[in-house]
Amino acid sequence: MSISNWKYNTEQSLVENHGLKHDEFESIVEGLGREPNLTELGIFSAMWNEHCSYKSSKYWLKKLPTSGDRVVQGPGENAGVIDIDDGDVAVFKMESHNHPSFIEPYQGAATGVGGILRDVFTMGARPVANLNALRFGEIDHPKTKHLLSGVVEGIGGYGNCIGIPTVGGEVNFHPSYNGNILVNAMTVGIAKKDKIFYSAAAGIGNPVVYVGSKTGRDGIHGATMASAEFDDDSEDKKPTVQVGDPFTEKLLLEACLELMKQEAIIAIQDMGAAGLTSSSIEMASKGNVGLEIDLTKVPMRAQNMTAYELMLSESQERMLMVIDPTKESLARNIFRKWDLEFEVIGKVTDTKNLVLNMNGKEEACIPINILVEDAPEYQRDYVIREPSKRIKIIQDQFDQKTIIPDLIEMISHPNLCSRKWIWEQYDHMVMADTIVRPGSDAAVVRVHGTNKGIAISTDCSPIYCKHNSFEGGKHAIVETWRNIIASGALPIAVTDCMNFGNPEKPEIMGEFVECIRGMAESCSYLNYPVISGNVSLYNETNGVGIYPTPAIGGVGLIKDLSKTMTIGLKNEGNIICVIGETSGHLNMSQYLSIIKNKEEGCVPEINLKIEKKNGMFVLDCIEGHLTVSVHDIGEGGLLIAMSEMCMAGNLGVQIEVKKEFLHAYLFGEDQGRYLIEVSEKNYEKVIALAKDYSIYIEKLGVVGGTDLKINHLNKVSIAQLVEKNSEFFEKYTGE
Repeated sequence: MSISNWKYNTEQSLVENHGLKHDEFESIVEGLGREPNLTELGIFSAMWNEHCSYKSSKYWLKKLPTSGDRVVQGPGENAGVIDIDDGDVAVFKMESHNHPSFIEPYQGAATGVGGILRDVFTMGARPVANLNALRFGEIDHPKTKHLLSGVVEGIGGYGNCIGIPTVGGEVNFHPSYNGNILVNAMTVGIAKKDKIFYSAAAGIGNPVVYVGSKTGRDGIHGATMASAEFDDDSEDKKPTVQVGDPFTEKLLLEACLELMKQEAIIAIQDMGAAGLTSSSIEMASKGNVGLEIDLTKVPMRAQNMTAYELMLSESQERMLMVIDPTKESLARNIFRKWDLEFEVIGKVTDTKNLVLNMNGKEEACIPINILVEDAPEYQRDYVIREPSKRIKIIQDQFDQKTIIPDLIEMISHPNLCSRKWIWEQYDHMVMADTIVRPGSDAAVVRVHGTNKGIAISTDCSPIYCKHNSFEGGKHAIVETWRNIIASGALPIAVTDCMNFGNPEKPEIMGEFVECIRGMAESCSYLNYPVISGNVSLYNETNGVGIYPTPAIGGVGLIKDLSKTMTIGLKNEGNIICVIGETSGHLNMSQYLSIIKNKEEGCVPEINLKIEKKNGMFVLDCIEGHLTVSVHDIGEGGLLIAMSEMCMAGNLGVQIEVKKEFLHAYLFGEDQGRYLIEVSEKNYEKVIALAKDYSIYIEKLGVVGGTDLKINHLNKVSIAQLVEKNSEFFEKYTGE
């Protein structure tokens, strides 16, 4: 179907329906030397949208540090890879499935998990852990309960069925997500360093093989939908949401890993966003070759599918491979054994073109370089908003008698309460290598058959990013770094998922630029590079964008699992110490938000020198067996962190604080701080080591009893804290 000689207004409508600007269409015509046919237009639409091309973000993403001593593979492949010693590597990535999850929460979340799993095992790694970072709108918004239940069920349904533990994540609620929730999924896998598989096609004449499920009409234009704002008609986009089958994915996982052992695979690529289009073009581009594909040979589950539909379908559980032709029969038998499709659909060529044939007719012929190297790259206009100003907190407006009631209200709030209702729906113990379950600072998973483990955490504070994008970007990185430190691991690298609004608005682009700048500064100083990730833009509904949310997934290494730390208090008589100074930063805090119903003031600044020094001190204490529990102090401040330690260990504590402004000390969100529990016999050793490090340390209290007590004046039983902390989700969902 040709669109040549069409009137501009007709052509404009078709082009815009494919998510392309008119000047982009003109670039396509110039590059081809002719106007594209409909199939070719669809291919350009898929490859040049934000989700696949990163056309608004790639200029800025290049400013992130991506290399390090342990980085084996940085951005540009299906997932990033880090060295974790002994010939082992950890393979990981985080991706978004925001728009599909808003439209159809169960399948949107489920296929998000399936997609990120394929990114990891495509590299030759066996997935060992799933995590997520979720954002929903206000609790009383009419859609929130439905979306929350569907997303959680979808994540659990897919992960549990495929047999990969979901070991951690984060869940938060804010009005900015009322019209556009965020569902970010992360997977970590383990492989041998000399057995990593890449996606660059090679070997002229080598067969191109389609494996996995048949292709249907689900998911067509899914990537294009993910690169556009929502409006009141978004519900009509349900046909663009893919449908997942975790049982088939399990078969695909095992078949691929079995074939990888036979050294039959030359290149492999997941059919993710944009399906056969992106997988074929990415393989050809990375290998600097061409591909010729006969679409008639693509396994189909729907009748009369067109070339356009076959190329743009985002049906799940599919892979594209280039294999050794001498091992084609072996490969076919492996996939037959696992009851999966295996079809040779094309070959590698030296033309550097993507050529598509169907029923003896050429349906498309496009130079690969036009689709990839010549894709648009924008340096969009941006405006950097002035960070929020500090507000004066008047001490006289705070009554010490309200500290315990305020604490109870805070730990009962959906943003600080227990997520047990959520993670109990996930199988977090399958595979029997989960060492630290959800609910601690970081999940810890054993490298199977060894005494070492990986610590994993996801985090971000969108409120910080909205009101000071630079400090918010720094904080997103540093919070995962602290969580990993607190678990006893050395932080190595991160993956990111950059969730923002419409980049064509200068203020939104400014948020993106500043978050990147903050992230880059933290990553560089902490030697904590970004090795993979995803960008999700146009997270808006009717022109109202989400808060900037650069979700971060961090990974670290614990060389000796006997040194793993958790947050639960361990023994009566032990001493609790605070690492890091507390000035009482109540501006932009959870205390102001929950208790005073205010989102005001300046964002707490991060001193990276102190941050690194404090973290390395805590890690040294853990390495020296000087601590028995550790918890970083995050949102909600010191008293929230202390309460979480009490609840996790079912032990009380007597806190002695000689501070005039007690609310600020207990609920302030000063950065770079930790709580550590040490025995009496090790207390002086810790104090001496702190002096050597020039670390600020202060004694907070002593473990014991069944109450959390403050200065012998205020107290609450741990049982009451647990009850209040646990009740929200059960009451909210009625389960």
